[in-house]
Amino acid sequence: MVSFCAVLYCHSNLYNFTTLPMLSFLLFPLSVLSLHLPIFFMYWLTKKGSAAHSGWKRTIHSQGVTTFPCPSCEHDVDLGERGLSGLFRNFTLETIVERYRQAARAAVAIMCNLCKPPPLEATKSCMDCKASYCNECFKIHHPWGTPKAQHEYVGPTTNFRPKILMCPEHDMEKVTMYCEVCRRPVCHLCKLGGSHANHKVTSMSSAYKVLKEKLSKSIGYLISKEDQVKTQIFQLEHMIDQTESNGEKAKRDATDSIDRLCGILEERKMNLVKSIQDSRSSKLEKLRYQMDEYQGMLENSGLVGYAQEVLKETDQSCFVQTAKQLHTRIRMATESLKTFQPAAKPSFTDFNLDVSREEELLKELSFTNVPDAPVIDQKQSRLYDKGIVCWQQPNGNPPVDHYKLEYRRLDQDGDCTWEPTEDVCSTSKVISNLDTNTSYLFRVKGCKNFTYSDYSKEVAFHTPPAPVLRFLFDENCGYNSDHLILNNQRDSVESVAGLPLLLGAERIVVGSYMSLDFITGDIGITKGKYYWAFQVEPSSFLVKVGVVSAAKLQEWFHSPRDINSPRYDQDSGHDSGSEDIAMEHSQPFTFVTVGMRKLFIPRGHSSSSTDSCKRSLPTPNRIGVCLDYDKGKVNFYNADTMQCLYERNVECSGTMYPAFGLMGGGAVHLDELITVKESTKSSFFLNS
Repeated sequence: MVSFCAVLYCHSNLYNFTTLPMLSFLLFPLSVLSLHLPIFFMYWLTKKGSAAHSGWKRTIHSQGVTTFPCPSCEHDVDLGERGLSGLFRNFTLETIVERYRQAARAAVAIMCNLCKPPPLEATKSCMDCKASYCNECFKIHHPWGTPKAQHEYVGPTTNFRPKILMCPEHDMEKVTMYCEVCRRPVCHLCKLGGSHANHKVTSMSSAYKVLKEKLSKSIGYLISKEDQVKTQIFQLEHMIDQTESNGEKAKRDATDSIDRLCGILEERKMNLVKSIQDSRSSKLEKLRYQMDEYQGMLENSGLVGYAQEVLKETDQSCFVQTAKQLHTRIRMATESLKTFQPAAKPSFTDFNLDVSREEELLKELSFTNVPDAPVIDQKQSRLYDKGIVCWQQPNGNPPVDHYKLEYRRLDQDGDCTWEPTEDVCSTSKVISNLDTNTSYLFRVKGCKNFTYSDYSKEVAFHTPPAPVLRFLFDENCGYNSDHLILNNQRDSVESVAGLPLLLGAERIVVGSYMSLDFITGDIGITKGKYYWAFQVEPSSFLVKVGVVSAAKLQEWFHSPRDINSPRYDQDSGHDSGSEDIAMEHSQPFTFVTVGMRKLFIPRGHSSSSTDSCKRSLPTPNRIGVCLDYDKGKVNFYNADTMQCLYERNVECSGTMYPAFGLMGGGAVHLDELITVKESTKSSFFLNS
C-alpha cells in the first residue's frame, strides 16, 4: 500500500516532478499500471510544459514529443506521427489519484473559498465553478431554480479538471462509440469518414457493460484465488530462503574444493623440490671429489708434490716400497687425463616439469556441466490407449546417461503430483493404461553424471475419444492391383494411373465418369466405438476416407464403372450431384475428400455453391476417424490436436469397415500403432 500511494502521489504532483528515472523504482509494485503509466506521464508533463527530458525526440513540423524513454525498461516508446495529441486522458486513473490524495490529506481539511474569515471546512466542490463551498455558501451561490443549481458537484477537492474525453483525431468531438477492432473509444466522425470507417463499432454503454463485466469476472477470479496466491507466495519465500542457503553451501563447497586442490599442489611441490635438492647435493658431492683429485695433479700440490718428494728419497729400499703404490696412482691419474669424464652432469633436464595438460585442465575447471533440457518431439509422439512419447536433445548437445519422463492428467487440479516412469536410456518411452478422451501433460529431464537438467517444456497430448481399431489394408476384398500398390506390411497403399486409364484416354477427352479404387481395412465393426488414424500424402490428387457398410461395398464391387470396360456408357445418367443429394439423409457410408492439400467437407442440404471456401480446410498432417456404431455417428479429427473437423450420422447396418477411395496419384499410410495386430502388439511396444 505504501508503494501504491507513493505512485499515486507522484501522479498527483506530476507538474513538479522532473526526475523521471526515479519513477522506475515506484512503478515496479504496479505490474499492470507500469505498462502504461509512462505514457500518462508524458501527456501530463507536456501539457504543463515540463517535457524537457533528454531522451525525448521532437518532430520538425509539430515540435511535439514523438518518443519517450520508458522509466522501467528504458526503451523508447513510439507515439506515432500525432505524438502526444494522439493520447487519451485516463480519467479513471485521475479519479484513483484524487481518491488517494484525499485520503493522504485527510488531516488537512479543504476550506470554503467563499466564507468570510475564518473560513469553514468545505463540504462540496463545484466542478463548473471550480470552487469549494461549505453547506451555507453552496446554498447561497447555487439557489434552487437557477442554472447554477444544475452544476455538477462532488466532495471537497482541488482537482477541477473537466471530465470530458475528447477524440484525439477530432479535437472538438466527444467520444461516443467504441471500436471493437482497435479497442479504443472513437467519435462519430471517426466512424463516418475517418480511420475507423470500415471497423465494427458499438455504443459506449454496451462497451462499458461488456468490459466492466469482464473486468469484474477477472477481479473476482483473482480474489477467489487468494489462498492459491498466498500459497505460491509462501513457496516463493521458501525458494528465496533455499536459494540463499544453497548459494552459501555452493560457495563453501567450491572454496573447499579449490583448497583441496591447493593442498595437493603444495604437497606435490614439496616432494618435487626435495627431489631436485637431493639430486643437486649428490651431483655437487661427486664433482667436488673429482675436482679435488684433479687439484692434486698440479705441481707442488697433492699427488704431484708428494711424488716429487718421494723422488728425493736416496734409500733404495724405502723408495721401492713407496714408489710402487705411488706409480699406480700416477698411472691412474694419467689415464684420467686422457679420457676426461665429469663425475656428474650439471643439467637438470630430468626434472623438467610439464604442466601444460594440468594448466589446460585448470583453465577448464568449472562447475558440473548441467545438460540442457530435452525437447519433446510432438510429431513423432503418439497417444492412444497406449502411447509412445519421443524427445531429443537440443542441437549440438552431448547425450546424457538416462532420462526421467513424468506425466499427469490435464483435467486434474494443479496441485496433483506428477507420475514418474522408470529411467529411460533411449529417447522414447511407451506409456500404458491411458484413459480415452483425456488430456495429459508430459515433461522429461535428462541426467548426466548424477546431475539432472531442467524439465522440458510441458507438452499436452489428447488421447482419442475411443479405443483404437488396429487393422491392416485388406488385399482380398475389392483390391484393384492394376491401380493400387500395397506394400508388404499392408499398412500403406499407393494409387497409380495404370494401363487401363491410358487405354481409355479417348473417353477422358470427351468427358467420362472415372470411378474410385476402394480398399478397406481387414477388420470390421459390429458394435461399440472405435478410432483409427492415418496420413494422406500431401501430393495426393483425390482420396476419400471414411466408413462404409459391407453391403454397400458388395454393391460397389459388383457394379464397377471402368472407362475401359465395353459395358461402360458415358451417358449412363450419372449425376455428379447425386452424392451430395445422398448426403442429405443417413446412408450406410460417409466420406470426406482429401486432395490438393485440402480437406473438403461434404455439402449439406442447405449448402449452396457459394460456400465452397467454408467447406475447404487445410489438410491435417494426420487424420483421425471415430465411429460410434451404437449411436450411428462418425467424426473426423485432426489427429495431432484431436480437433473435431466434421461430424455426421451414418446408417450402421451389418459390419462397418474403414474405407479409402483413391483416384489418380496418391497414397495413404496407416499410423504405426494402429497397424499392429493384437498378437504382435506387445512385441511392438517392447521394440519401440
